[in-house]
Amino acid sequence: MPTYRLLSSELVHTPGIIAWAINAYAFEKDRPAFLTIMTKTFPTLPETAVEQLLSEAVPYTVEDEDVVFTIED
Repeated sequence: MPTYRLLSSELVHTPGIIAWAINAYAFEKDRPAFLTIMTKTFPTLPETAVEQLLSEAVPYTVEDEDVVFTIED
């Protein structure tokens, strides 16, 4: 089960972006757009990981300013 760490920077607060994207992903018509936004924002993150994170199929934690989560294979 792979674990991912999405880092924040001075310009990007990752926990806020993830919360925003999860909220938007709740609307079925917006899902394709948010999958694209998140896979382009975090290009090393597989689409399956994005889907599990945004659909809340897996929990995430915030460590310092980073988002950490483990996906199901």
